[in-house]
Amino acid sequence: MRHHYPKLLILTAATLLLVLGATMIAPQTVNNTSEHAPKILSLGKKAAPVPAKPTPPPPYTFPDGGRTLFPNYRLVALYGTPGAPVLGALGEQSLPQTITRAKQLAKQYQPYSKQPILPTLEIITTVASATATDNNDYSNEINPSVIQPYINAARKNGEYVVLDLQPGRSTFLSQAKEYKNLLAQPNVGLALDPEWKLTATEVPLEQIGSADIHDINATATWLAALVRQDDLPQKLFLLQQFRLDMLPGRDRLNVVYPQLAYGIQMDGQGTQANKLGTWQAILQTPPKNTYYGWKNFYQKDTTLLTPAQTMALHPQPWYVSYQ
Repeated sequence: MRHHYPKLLILTAATLLLVLGATMIAPQTVNNTSEHAPKILSLGKKAAPVPAKPTPPPPYTFPDGGRTLFPNYRLVALYGTPGAPVLGALGEQSLPQTITRAKQLAKQYQPYSKQPILPTLEIITTVASATATDNNDYSNEINPSVIQPYINAARKNGEYVVLDLQPGRSTFLSQAKEYKNLLAQPNVGLALDPEWKLTATEVPLEQIGSADIHDINATATWLAALVRQDDLPQKLFLLQQFRLDMLPGRDRLNVVYPQLAYGIQMDGQGTQANKLGTWQAILQTPPKNTYYGWKNFYQKDTTLLTPAQTMALHPQPWYVSYQ
């Protein structure tokens, strides 16, 4: 389309200067002081200013500071599955009440610890099944959408979350990978329960399971890589044990990753005399760089230890959970 400009001299191509994206200026042969001087025409728009990059949030730190769990913190946890009271204390009340209960429980332990007590929710994320599941692994995987609100609420309230795996005929590594998006969050750790790790012919509740050290070490390697890749704070890596044969090859546990806070929890139940005997057996020849934990059962312990009695154990537990 041809443009017509008022009071603009008709110029030949030889005397027209055109600069793309800048301006079109009348050649010098025109008397610019005249009232007939041509207008300066913009042929391009001014570039919009580039918005400043948002300041990234500071790295996540635990409530009392730092990004290392052990030996800077002790953890006290409610154990169970959301909406399933039969599986433990965590599922006995609503989410807000669970957050409050965990905080109150941890507070009872603080007088007996030099380190801050970190309130914790230990969620059974894959639940061993007495009957075959759809994929025949005898383990029911909880939908991550059920767990995410607990992680959100815990983070908002300065609490930690531990995902507990009961893999049945599956492996710890394959199940951990199913929950990668949850484990990639900074206030989430991992617990492996060998009691519910079975061979291809075993069924839960018919025998006590045991875990292959290669599967455990592969899971530790994968989790440490996730922490390193996403620049996450140290993650709890907890093994549960109440019989020596549950963790054959425990002396070969790979404890070289600073990204992981290694723990072994004595999770036996019954009389306190029997539990103390199990505790002392589990403590024998401990792997290096490993901290020990204890479990209290509201219903299955004949006598429930008080926080003072629990912390009087030697060594003092670094991780205590309540089922």
